[in-house]
Amino acid sequence: MNKRDGEGSSRKNVDSAQEQDMSTNSSSSVIAAFRVFQQELDTKHDKYERLVKISRDVTIESKRTIFLLHRMTNVPDPEDVLNDAEVKLDGVRQKIGQIAEELRGEDIFQFHRAFTPGIQEYVEAVSFLHYIRHRSLISLEEINARLVFMRTEKADAKGSAEGQPLGTQVLTFQVTPSDYLLGVADLTGELMRMCISSVGNGDIDTPFQLSQFLRQIHDGFSYIGNTGPYEVSKKLHTLRQSLGKVEDACYTLRVRGSEIPKHMLADVFSSRTTLIDPEEGVV
Repeated sequence: MNKRDGEGSSRKNVDSAQEQDMSTNSSSSVIAAFRVFQQELDTKHDKYERLVKISRDVTIESKRTIFLLHRMTNVPDPEDVLNDAEVKLDGVRQKIGQIAEELRGEDIFQFHRAFTPGIQEYVEAVSFLHYIRHRSLISLEEINARLVFMRTEKADAKGSAEGQPLGTQVLTFQVTPSDYLLGVADLTGELMRMCISSVGNGDIDTPFQLSQFLRQIHDGFSYIGNTGPYEVSKKLHTLRQSLGKVEDACYTLRVRGSEIPKHMLADVFSSRTTLIDPEEGVV
């Protein structure tokens, strides 16, 4: 091997080593970027799972509140039941405050699917309580007005060590219009059950009030039509069924109420509602 061949071989080795170093550096930068992406995705996934767990707690406590409200027709002092329901809903709102903390600085629609079942159940419970108290439908603005939370935080570590006062931050949670509509749609089923309980207790006024109220809700959803959320169209069928059962109860009370003893009205009403085809809505 002559001197020129040796220099050429040495130069090739150097070039090969440089190319290998560049390839390694490029690979390292790509891996580093993907590690950043992995950390971001893991963080969002963990937050999503935490929101799902909180939403389950909100759903459970809201359902318990609804079950409690259904008992008010069978207790001597309904006001005690309503007050207990208010206390339970205050606890639910604290859970929603945890959702607001998790969503601080985040895009709410990235995590909306995680907590929407709980929010819908909360809207159903709070609107049910509102109807019992006021015989009207609670507005979205009234619901959101009670979802403002005060959180106390330390300004910084130095301020905390020196005993300086803690800072207060205001967190808000806004129920979306779609969650509000879906919660109100579920409310109609609870009002139908309330009608059954009222008939069983000999209350012949409440079913007629519920019939008028449900008709107004049905008309409101009819105005929305196909422009509303997709889930609303699916729940509209159940809403029509609830309205049909309540109107059937009113028909029974109006036509046969005077000839049937009050303690038998519930049995007659129950037997008539079973005749409604579950696959057939009310026009």
